[in-house]
Amino acid sequence: MQLYSGPLSMFGAKAQIALHEKGLPFDLVMVPFDMERLYEPKHPAVERINPKRQVPVLIDGSTEIFDSTQIFEYLEDAAPTPPLWPTSVVDRARARQLELQADEVYFPHIIRLMGLQSALGSAAAVAAKDAALRYYSWIENQLIDRTYLAGPYSYADIAFFMAQFFGDRMGAPISSSSRNLLAWRSRVFSRPAVQTVIGPMSDYLTSQRRRVPEWALLGR
Repeated sequence: MQLYSGPLSMFGAKAQIALHEKGLPFDLVMVPFDMERLYEPKHPAVERINPKRQVPVLIDGSTEIFDSTQIFEYLEDAAPTPPLWPTSVVDRARARQLELQADEVYFPHIIRLMGLQSALGSAAAVAAKDAALRYYSWIENQLIDRTYLAGPYSYADIAFFMAQFFGDRMGAPISSSSRNLLAWRSRVFSRPAVQTVIGPMSDYLTSQRRRVPEWALLGR
C-alpha cells in the first residue's frame, strides 16, 4: 500500500495511525508542503485520484481511495483483525457517528481558529473556542462509564484524538476539570501507533517554530 499524506495533515495522520494499528505494511509518501504555499503545487497522484485535491490518498494495487473515513472503511474490510470498529451493531453505529462528529461537528471550529491566530481575542475566535469547549463537555459526559468513546478502542478515538491535537494547538485546549477526557487522551496517546505518528508531526512543528501541546512532548 501507499499512503499519500502531509506533515501537518490531520486527516492523513488519522489514516497513518489506522494502518499502524492494523499492522499493515505501507509506504508513506509525504507530499510537498511549506508554510507559505501549503500543499501547492499539488502532488500529481493526489490531483489525479482526489477531485478535492487533498490528502490522504491510499493506493492498494488497483484500488485508489481518498478521504480518511473511506480509508477507515476499506482497511476494516481488507484487514478485519484487529478490529477497529466495535463488533456490536449499536456500538459500531455509535463509533461511526462519533468519528463523523470529530470531523464535521468539532473540527470546523478548529479550522475557524486556524484563520484567527492573530485575533484569538476576537468575538469570532471566542465563539469558536466556546463551541469547542461545549463539545469537550459533551464528550466528558460520554466517558463517565467508558474507557474509549464507543466501548473498545476504535476509529472514533483515532479521529477525535487527532482533531483535538490540532484544537489544542489552535487555542482550544481541554480544561483540567475534564478528567475523563484527559484520562482518555492519555490512554490514546500511549498507544505505539499514535506515538509513531505524533512524534514526527511534533518534530516538524518544532522545526518550523510552531507550537506543540506540552502534553504531546512528555516522555519524548
